Amino acid sequence: MASFEIQGNEFVYDGKPFRIISGAMHYFRIVPEYWEDRLIKLKACGFNTVETYIAWNLHEPKEGQFHFEGIADLERFIRLADELGLFVIVRPSPYICAEWEFGGLPSWLLADSDMRLRCSHQPFLEKVDAYYDVLLPKLKPLLCTSGGPIIALQVENEYGSYGNDKRYLEYLRQGMINRGMDVLLFTSDGSEDYMLQGGTLPSTLATLNFGSKPEQAFEKLLQVQPDKPLVCMEYWNGWFDHWGDEHHVRGYDDVKDVLDRILRMGASVNFYMFHGGTNFGFYNGANHIDFYEPTVTSYDYNALLSESGDITDKYLAIREVIAQYADVSDEHLPPPSVKRAYGEVQLTERAMLFPSFDQISSPIQSVVPETMERLGQDYGFIWYETELSGPQPNCEIMLQDVHDRALIYVDGIYQGVVERWHEGDPITVNVPPSGAKLGILVENMGRINYGARMRDVKGITEGVKAGARLYNQFLFNWTIRCLPLDDLSGIQYEQISAATDDKASEYSGSPAFYKGTFEVHEAADTFLKLEGWVKGAVFVNGFNLGRYWEKGPQKTLYVPGPLLREGGNEIVIFELQGTKKPVVSLQDYPELG
Repeated sequence: MASFEIQGNEFVYDGKPFRIISGAMHYFRIVPEYWEDRLIKLKACGFNTVETYIAWNLHEPKEGQFHFEGIADLERFIRLADELGLFVIVRPSPYICAEWEFGGLPSWLLADSDMRLRCSHQPFLEKVDAYYDVLLPKLKPLLCTSGGPIIALQVENEYGSYGNDKRYLEYLRQGMINRGMDVLLFTSDGSEDYMLQGGTLPSTLATLNFGSKPEQAFEKLLQVQPDKPLVCMEYWNGWFDHWGDEHHVRGYDDVKDVLDRILRMGASVNFYMFHGGTNFGFYNGANHIDFYEPTVTSYDYNALLSESGDITDKYLAIREVIAQYADVSDEHLPPPSVKRAYGEVQLTERAMLFPSFDQISSPIQSVVPETMERLGQDYGFIWYETELSGPQPNCEIMLQDVHDRALIYVDGIYQGVVERWHEGDPITVNVPPSGAKLGILVENMGRINYGARMRDVKGITEGVKAGARLYNQFLFNWTIRCLPLDDLSGIQYEQISAATDDKASEYSGSPAFYKGTFEVHEAADTFLKLEGWVKGAVFVNGFNLGRYWEKGPQKTLYVPGPLLREGGNEIVIFELQGTKKPVVSLQDYPELG
């Protein structure tokens, strides 16, 4: 057992002064086979602590159903850090931001239209309590007071950027204490006055999140907390990317300079991120400042380690700075991991989505187009279908509202796309006298993870209108299909023959699953390039790598070596809008923009 506490303006571990030099990496963004490699590199850089969030939606995907295996084996990750001689900071707050889907909150919270998030709304607190009753007992034996490596826990995350409900903050804090969390508790916020006013508690260590100007930031912190250690809980040494944006890069000279100034002030620091990893599956988040912006699959973050875990020039530069303030091992750094180019892979089989509906979903009848959350769906896609009466020449289809991107079909023929972030003209169709079937395929591109718009339900959120612009009507009586794409085993494929391939234009705009196989003689990291594909998701040996989109900036998907097996490997691509050449390539380098 050990103690980690505050004495005056410094931390003390078992009676000795201690400065936190920490790096962030999220176990849920790294395949478990690579946890040890990343932690070894973190320690070799001079860090004495690793910090991680805990993603509630990963651990309780359905209410009352908990998951702590595989990539969700939090306890194993923490024990591994302990075995390597690292301390651990854990941020188990219900909300984590992190550019992660819904900021880590489980989407099933939104099935209750009256749910109020991140405040002392009793139904929300009851859900948090049920989660903490399962989670926190798992952390108890891992606390430093129990002989483990955890020295500190976060109460809430950047709460001052969202609200000012001190009863809520105190409820979380007391809930942790009541469940045996007897280590240092802290909050983290930006350095604006209102953020510190709304997000801090008198009885809890306040820490700051920033990427530059440490002197000004800490001056603000000292105004509200003059007698405690200075901590930058998130030193943003890189940044994340949105689809359609540029890839963000921050030079290491600037990062070195700010770190040196932080350490010169005697402050503790946590690098956000030391290693970013990947938003596997459909777990990417989104932002909404002026408009909705979904985050890309890669969470490389221009961090000290690359997405695939390799040491960067920034890593080496930061190691030099840390060595001026702390002991850094002079052992040789590990070499880069092996990367392999497996070449082109031909997708030889195809299954069109619409004929495959019964193999992967069940129809739901509803008067109105319900949201995903009301139907118990978390991620993926959702299909809405209804009848259009005819004749209706120049019939405008208006979605009110769509979250996030909808492909419109009439009698199975693609008509156009409606995107949440783009105020375009309505889709205009000609309905024959016999009428037609209207189909709408909506993609959930990631729930908002930060700010005031977090009640981000997915699908068609209000209704669909059809008719002339000034004379239209709501459409009722829908058939809905939930398409989470979490089980593709029932799909029946057909061979793509030369004859069908010549009809590629026939499939333009038609969503389909493409399947192929490739041989691996020695499994290693590789990067999937999707030249000529438009938008969709990729599954390798059943594992959802995440989304791709031709608009970039990301042009490759990271395929960790542990996902591959020697011999035959399967790749399935769900392509939304068709490809003329069903071929991909596996190369030995990433293209992030």
